Amino acid sequence: MTSGDMITVNRDVDAVLIPLGTPVMIPEGAQVRITQELGGSYTVAVNGNLARVEGKDAEALGMTEKAPTEQLEMAEGPVNEEELWNVLKTCYDPEIPVNIVDLGLVYDCHVVDTDEGKNHVEVVMTLTAPGCGMGPFIVDDVRAKLLSVANVSDVHVDLVFDPPWDRAMMSDEARLHLGMF
Repeated sequence: MTSGDMITVNRDVDAVLIPLGTPVMIPEGAQVRITQELGGSYTVAVNGNLARVEGKDAEALGMTEKAPTEQLEMAEGPVNEEELWNVLKTCYDPEIPVNIVDLGLVYDCHVVDTDEGKNHVEVVMTLTAPGCGMGPFIVDDVRAKLLSVANVSDVHVDLVFDPPWDRAMMSDEARLHLGMF
């Protein structure tokens, strides 16, 4: 089975409507088409709408379950900041097949050492549109994935809209991928 194939959902599955962020249930027997499977979740077209299905529900789509992101045991030591940026590149806006770093949504990501010797990660990011209903889901994805990086004890994501995002913030690779050159 590949993206674009029509799939019959084999059980009721929770999803989130894109771009509103409204929770919905896709009923068993519904016909869906996978439009994107990036970052551990699926974007499906169903009844003229797009919806996001979590990787944990992959088998409802007849797919192999995506391994959940697990928080590692805390170990003392430094955090590899390059690894933080690599992990951020596994986070996607469910409507756009480009990661949030290359989209230019992440303004800053750095580690703050705490008095207790722990490593707190601070992220400043935005969305392609301030009213995007998927914002909370993208922020949760960022937080969960960064918590999986060795020695990260906590993550705070600050969602800002100044400066506002525009296409000029995208990497050349992202613009090429989206045909914006």
